[in-house]
Amino acid sequence: MNYKIKNIKLAEGGKKRIAWAERDMPVLNMIKERFDKFKPLRGLRISACLHVTAETANLARTLKAGGANVLLCASNPLSTQDDVAAALVKDYKIPVFAVHGENKKSYYANLEHALKHKPRITIDDGADLISLLHSLYKNQAQDIIGSLEETTTGVIRLQALAKSGKLRIPVFAINNAKTKYLFDNRYGTGQSTLDGIIRATDMLIAGKNVVVAGYGWCGRGFAMRARGMGAKVIVTEVDDIKALEAAMDGFVVMPMRAAAKIGDLFCTLTGDINVIRIEHFKLMPDGAVVCNSGHFDVEVDVVGLKKIAKSFKKNVRNNVDEYIIKVKSQKSKIKSIYLLGEGRLINLAAAEGHPASVMDMSFATQALTAEYVIRAKKKFNNIVYEIPEDIENWIAKLKLKSMGISIDKLTPEQKKYLESWEIGT
Repeated sequence: MNYKIKNIKLAEGGKKRIAWAERDMPVLNMIKERFDKFKPLRGLRISACLHVTAETANLARTLKAGGANVLLCASNPLSTQDDVAAALVKDYKIPVFAVHGENKKSYYANLEHALKHKPRITIDDGADLISLLHSLYKNQAQDIIGSLEETTTGVIRLQALAKSGKLRIPVFAINNAKTKYLFDNRYGTGQSTLDGIIRATDMLIAGKNVVVAGYGWCGRGFAMRARGMGAKVIVTEVDDIKALEAAMDGFVVMPMRAAAKIGDLFCTLTGDINVIRIEHFKLMPDGAVVCNSGHFDVEVDVVGLKKIAKSFKKNVRNNVDEYIIKVKSQKSKIKSIYLLGEGRLINLAAAEGHPASVMDMSFATQALTAEYVIRAKKKFNNIVYEIPEDIENWIAKLKLKSMGISIDKLTPEQKKYLESWEIGT
């Protein structure tokens, strides 16, 4: 088996980590048991470009249990858990091409391995794999029956590709499933982002001015969690509706230029480029901490920060770089800005990503959508599809059951009322 990982000797620790996550993924485990029995993915080649974590390992194991020939590569250079990668190779015989901290050249070489696997289904997180397919491996597009996209940024990229008429494969927007964004994006990102920040800095969140750039599901999840830990939360937005929602949720809303002057901690969660720029760095107080929890390392203008920095100290603490900037208007003449995780996903660069319990639903959606694509036995159009509602409802029911929660059912009278128009005041 061909693979590229850091060290196969790390496998024992990775296997323990995978088993620990599995305990908290009951829905995916139920799917795995059924897959193992009926083999709905028998012989199917799947290439997955995802964060190589313990939770992802359990998705890969589920797909393999279904009969698929699975290959895994990383969707971010800093998100790989090297011990998990080693365990997948050694203990579960799943080829992995991922090393924590790999450079850009190595990262894209690993993506190429995923496409050389000749997949019939791809699973992506950020659309890097599909972007490479559309640029250097166009001839393989005709062989792909469907691609599953995990994250907001990736769906945005693929919808833009579809709008331009250049999308060559059918795409299923896992991120748009309610069983994904309502829980993974909101609760998973909220908790894991704070986890990464605290691990990197040992910062006390209580009493801090925390600036949240973006009030989508990820932003609102982080804002909610930061407030819960005693922070004074400021939200910046470009969307009128989201800004209004943030204000009515009780957060202070202002432009980044105003927030930059008073923020202690800044976190971007927008999916857009250069949200925090040179003009904002210049306004920040001494000791400001800046991080990103959007998929790509483009939301914080790191190039601009390097350009204006008088000096730079790498790893003043694990995953913390210090940029020292000249300040003309302040008595001290210099100030420090601390960038976390090189501007990459802080929840994976400095922590372990989302908790297994919330990824249980996201990856259950992935597994069942892969099965749906195969069982549909039809050629899908080259557009971005939403996830079938019955898949979402089934996952929600199983998750509630695993939590010991039961809910009411409509009476025949109530059902008839909701389906009629005759009964009024």
